[in-house]
Amino acid sequence: MSLDVRADKDTAVAVVTLDRPDRLNAIDLVMRDELVAVWRELRFDDTVRAVVLTGAGERAFCTGLDREAVVPQPDSPYMTDDPLLRVGPKSNDLWKPVVAAVRGMACGGAFYLLGEADFLVADPAATFFDPHTTYGMVSAYESMLMALRMPYGEAARMTLMGSAERLSARRAHEIGLVSEVTEPGGALAAAVDCASVIAGYPAQGVQGTVRALWAAREAALAQAFAQAPHLIALGNLPDERQTELFRARRRAFRTR
Repeated sequence: MSLDVRADKDTAVAVVTLDRPDRLNAIDLVMRDELVAVWRELRFDDTVRAVVLTGAGERAFCTGLDREAVVPQPDSPYMTDDPLLRVGPKSNDLWKPVVAAVRGMACGGAFYLLGEADFLVADPAATFFDPHTTYGMVSAYESMLMALRMPYGEAARMTLMGSAERLSARRAHEIGLVSEVTEPGGALAAAVDCASVIAGYPAQGVQGTVRALWAAREAALAQAFAQAPHLIALGNLPDERQTELFRARRRAFRTR
């Protein structure tokens, strides 16, 4: 299993942990399928009323799609499959609240998950960045999700600056991406505390509120997502050129 799922029946909170720390919790196709299955299982588990999503280890919450993942594609520009498009809880019709606890790096495809969490709690060492442009790729779905969670200029700066700049937990809190920055090592406990409070409220009212909050965003996302495949097909460099750029990647970056 690439996930660790633990439910506390006393608090009615499940903790879902991305558990590939040796790969910086990057999502391969196995983990993708496991996430889809977990979200769908939690829809039917009435003993779980709130969820915390986190990553194993100290280095990363998640670094997006595993670069070694082989994603089969139809031989047509009109039928491109995005491997992470349905990886989040909302995409699987889970309307129980999800709180993300972020420690270490959260970048690239991690935003498919963070974009569908209800709010984020971060360790002070957490950083957020999107390296797509550095490697000749269009940040489409990721930037669309983040543009609805951050001021436009901040989302634009993060996605356009690529791997040259990282957003600190402090700055993420200032702009509203993160709701709380904890003491070092305290993000998971703080997220569980929040989830436990929410899980103690009547479930129907909580789930209706989650659905209402998402309804305010989904119309804009649906229209934006409809354009994403075409933007990616037009703007992405060929895979081999992306790989060359990734292997030659610069190590220097600033954190603001």
